[in-house]
Amino acid sequence: MNIESVKSLFELFSGEESESFAPLISLSLAETEKMLLPEADTSDVRLDFLAAAMANYRLQQINSSRDRTQATYAGKMLSAGSGSPVSGAEKLLRDYMQLCGDLIRPKVFVFAGTSGREDIC
Repeated sequence: MNIESVKSLFELFSGEESESFAPLISLSLAETEKMLLPEADTSDVRLDFLAAAMANYRLQQINSSRDRTQATYAGKMLSAGSGSPVSGAEKLLRDYMQLCGDLIRPKVFVFAGTSGREDIC
């Protein structure tokens, strides 16, 4: 992954200067690296987009936790729903995770089993 590319993509996604959020970007790069499959090509440009989307999502979570209100012309109201910045960042992150599906481990694991006993519903 190219950190300069991740920084510029983070600025594109968030509208913020990347230098102020260098620790957040580093954390997202490390998180992305942990998700990689052993045979994944680390120079694939899609991973830069994924790391930047992850950093943007974390930033939106931080901003949302500080102030959960959204100013409107009539006053203030709670900012929760499909139009919130966190929701948009989450959708962007989900799209890039799907795009990188062949490079990363799946985040969702469903374990199903049976006990062999018939009296359990």
